[in-house]
Amino acid sequence: MSAKQHVTELLRSADVEIGGTRPWDLHVYDDALYQRILAEGSLGAGEAYMDGWWDVEQLDELFFRMLRARLDREIRTPAVLGTSLLCWLGNLQNRSRSRQVAEQHYDLSRRLYEAMLGPTMQYTCAYYGPDGADSTLDEAQRAKLELIAQKLHLKPGMRVLELGGGFGELARFLAAEHGCEVVSYNISSQQVEYARKLCEGLPVDIRQQDYRDAATESRKYDRVVSIGLLEHVGPKNYRGFFELAQSRLKPGGLALVHTIGGNVSRASTDRWIAKYIFPGGVIPAAAQLTRAQEGLFVIEDWHSFGPDYDRTLMGWHDNFVAAWPDLKQSEGLDDRFHRMWRYYLLSCAGAFRARGLNLWQLVLSHGDVPRYVPVR
Repeated sequence: MSAKQHVTELLRSADVEIGGTRPWDLHVYDDALYQRILAEGSLGAGEAYMDGWWDVEQLDELFFRMLRARLDREIRTPAVLGTSLLCWLGNLQNRSRSRQVAEQHYDLSRRLYEAMLGPTMQYTCAYYGPDGADSTLDEAQRAKLELIAQKLHLKPGMRVLELGGGFGELARFLAAEHGCEVVSYNISSQQVEYARKLCEGLPVDIRQQDYRDAATESRKYDRVVSIGLLEHVGPKNYRGFFELAQSRLKPGGLALVHTIGGNVSRASTDRWIAKYIFPGGVIPAAAQLTRAQEGLFVIEDWHSFGPDYDRTLMGWHDNFVAAWPDLKQSEGLDDRFHRMWRYYLLSCAGAFRARGLNLWQLVLSHGDVPRYVPVR
């Protein structure tokens, strides 16, 4: 069977045709694509898209169909197996390597993120919730912030430790709207600069340090919160992450962890995502998280709302496309970046739509909370 026949049959099993007329059907402009996909898997497919070898009207719907049919499990190249072995043997999220994702991804143009994320500058899943069908992206992001605050049962004067602070909006919100004192750890220089300006005049201490540096503190906190950091922590460090959170949390305190979650335990991520978007990133599975926190915490609540991330990503994509003409001119971004960024956002949206990815919020305690009532 030729490479073209093999790829054609795989795609057909996902109800995707080459040269078809539906929005999710592929249009191939270079027949070398088929061998490149079989030899290099997702990395070859993604790079070929960036090179203009193929196109599709709706990338998100294409990925939804391919991932629902589990085509990602059908092509296992030697490079994929080698990457998995390297990740099992080494720690790709140690301190020095963790800086790579900050420098490559989070320290990109601030104007790019402002245009894509909107006024809340929230680069994690929004919360549309059961009553949010008509909510805008910005409204859903603010609902997410309030959801976090309500789950933590905050009171004025509480001290909050934030591990991985993003652009600082959560720290600002907890301080300005709920009267808390916040210490936030983040290694992204761009995000730290933005967060410090955002939080001026508030009891917020933004520290440009690795989250692991919080272990050297002697103080304890009423609450510990981590939003979108665990995806960068890595399997070999999950236990250390939870040990750190447990050691910083006062008796009677609560911790909240917000993370993307996978259905299968893995040591590495998709090769294209690792090369172009999130180097060193790994999506944790439920089994990995429960093992890592075993004996340290009581899980008070486990809330799953992954479909909201599909909608969030589509909102970011729409914002990015609308802002692209200005970004291209003002930031010097080229068409290859444009294709790369759309591929990133829409492939991830398709993965959440196919339920291959989830979004979890875990509320944890020392086990000394008499009764925790979940908030939705």
